[in-house]
Amino acid sequence: MSFTFDIHATAGAARAGVFSTPHGPVGTPAFMPVGTLATVKALDPEDLVRMGASMILSNAYHLHLRPGDDVVREMGGLHRFMQWNGPILTDSGGFQVFSLERLRTIDEQGVEFQSHIDGSRRFFTPEIVMQIERNLGADVIMQFDHVIPGQSDEATARDASERSIRWLARCLAEVQRLESTQLLEDPPRGEFTGDNSQNQQALFPIVQGGIHARLRREAAESIRSMHDWAGFGVGGLSVGEEKDAMYEMIEVVDDALPKTHPRYLMGVGFPEDLIEAIRRGVDLFDCVAPTRMGRNGAVFTRDGRLNIKRAEFRTDPKPLDPDCDCAACTRFSRAYIRHLFVSDEILGLRLLSLHNVHFLLSLARAARQSIQHGDLEQWSRDWLARYRTTSPLAV
Repeated sequence: MSFTFDIHATAGAARAGVFSTPHGPVGTPAFMPVGTLATVKALDPEDLVRMGASMILSNAYHLHLRPGDDVVREMGGLHRFMQWNGPILTDSGGFQVFSLERLRTIDEQGVEFQSHIDGSRRFFTPEIVMQIERNLGADVIMQFDHVIPGQSDEATARDASERSIRWLARCLAEVQRLESTQLLEDPPRGEFTGDNSQNQQALFPIVQGGIHARLRREAAESIRSMHDWAGFGVGGLSVGEEKDAMYEMIEVVDDALPKTHPRYLMGVGFPEDLIEAIRRGVDLFDCVAPTRMGRNGAVFTRDGRLNIKRAEFRTDPKPLDPDCDCAACTRFSRAYIRHLFVSDEILGLRLLSLHNVHFLLSLARAARQSIQHGDLEQWSRDWLARYRTTSPLAV
């Protein structure tokens, strides 16, 4: 098996483990920086290596539209295209397609939508999305699923969850067809790295069901019976529902999924949510928040979130977070970074993005260490108490 998951320590539902992939191991819990268009905005892959990132995420929808998944394949696949040698996960674009609202039409076959770039009409089916993700060449690929708002009623959530399961069966069949086709080709196409062992992909299913525990359990049971998956995605959370409802659904899924496989909570990555989800058995995370917020002047610190644009920081000599060892905090003051930001200097956006990504990577590593040391509950209580104590300068 090219994909394995070894658990080294536990603390209640939380696990510290290693998810092994063809492009290297991922120590879990782990945060995956989001490189939507084959780049983590404002950061170089070497920045990510220095920060200790082990796995990153890119988006099939966006890369299909620009530059085209066929272009990425021709250029050697995502790893070679963006010069990232570690593991990559591609999400299926389901969230992006369904968030287009009036620009898309759904039926059992798939989704017809209008490109947000040029207005052209496109059609995504489970089979087409698997072909796109195959072209991109990521290690882990996500199924095409039906995404709905977090507070949807049970009937709406059931319809979307059951459609996602039917689409999952089609995704699996298409992945198996693509794999068998490649084995018959001579020479095989798609050897993105020049090493065929590194062209293997793991399809992750996605457990949907909204905020309805019964639907989540039913979805997990159906998915488990379908195939021996390398891992599981948990989708449809942090999309408008209350925080307590999200945490409850994570607990439901923790009970419903095998303890032996990694769980990936999709699109969730604010500091407090990361810790609460780790305590409930989640292993992998991604979120656009660190770079998006950085570009808008918001900064993660251990004492809560602050807005670097505030006048209070005009002559503040302290680093963004005195306890942080990122390249921004070890070299520059709040006053300097504020000056860069309000002056529209690109370096300001880069430093804030770098700090926020580093913050979440470090937070996941600290949680992993606390699980290994056996003090996760005390560590998480202390960390969250400090973070949630809002200072006058926080936003």
